[in-house]
Amino acid sequence: MPVLRLPKFGKPVKYAYITGRVRAMKTKLIPNEMYGRMLGMDISDIARYLEETQYKEEIDLLAKDYSGAELIEHATFANLAKTYRKLLDVSIDEPQFLMLEYLRRWDVWNIKTVLRGKFYGASDAEIMKYVVPAGELGTEFLEGVAKKDSVNEVISAFDGTDFAEALAKYDGKSLASVENALDKLYYFRMERAVGGTLSVGGGLLLKYVKREIDVKNLVTLFRMNKAGIEAALIQENLIEGGKLSEDLNRMAGQPYADFVRSLEGYPFWSAISDIATSSDEDGVSRIESRLKAYLVRYAWALSNYHPLSILPVLGYIVSKETEVSNIRKVVRGKEAGLSNELIEEQMVVA
Repeated sequence: MPVLRLPKFGKPVKYAYITGRVRAMKTKLIPNEMYGRMLGMDISDIARYLEETQYKEEIDLLAKDYSGAELIEHATFANLAKTYRKLLDVSIDEPQFLMLEYLRRWDVWNIKTVLRGKFYGASDAEIMKYVVPAGELGTEFLEGVAKKDSVNEVISAFDGTDFAEALAKYDGKSLASVENALDKLYYFRMERAVGGTLSVGGGLLLKYVKREIDVKNLVTLFRMNKAGIEAALIQENLIEGGKLSEDLNRMAGQPYADFVRSLEGYPFWSAISDIATSSDEDGVSRIESRLKAYLVRYAWALSNYHPLSILPVLGYIVSKETEVSNIRKVVRGKEAGLSNELIEEQMVVA
């Protein structure tokens, strides 16, 4: 089970090898222009295209059990987990530690996935289709948890771990408070563990993570301010640790138009200004996609200033996750009969 570690790396960290590997892996990412071409394909054509890319092994392996959208969804998740495990396997010392701390977000994802599955009565097999064992919790452990009979039994499986306090928020009626507590735990652990290394690499990673927290809080504010929710409840849902935490806390509960105007001048404003000021009813989802694209660009911009550091690795990790998310959005959208325009608006293209 996860135990917080605060390593001390006694000699200079050499990033040349892992950053070199990442540069090579980056060339295999699907180019942005290909997403437009995917919108003109049917699902079987998309699967055939992916079979010519780094997803070939997973497509071939899973084709005997799945087809269509299901095949692509499971193949992309399987490839994502394999890719991240490969990065961890070829790294040592500080790079490996920092990557693992960042990838613990998938432990949170997987716990949420199991909880949601049990809450809505899904089978353990159905739940495992959406698990991504890319963090510290392994497939065998997650399979055991997925076989539990209820939400409460899943929660009990984490007794004595760092997750226990967050999972104790479950009230038997909704998972919202638990999911929010798990997100807060992830970022608290990240700041405590990575900041505790007192390393240059840790500081660079935290710089990105603080911006990521700001973006998550921004999305929360857009959704909840637009819904007219009171400030105190919104503030309970905001994550601490962002660079703009104090500013964003003050914006909680503001009338929506006032809130939007108060964002002018912040670094992310140019990425969302045209949507944020529109009357589009689905604007918040589009704003979220734009902010995610902004984060991808931010990660790579930081890496350009620090080419021999954890940041190029982080840029690749974020880009790979974005790629998988985009593929799945295209496939889900086509399966649901959505227009290409609507699918494209939900994609994250940096």
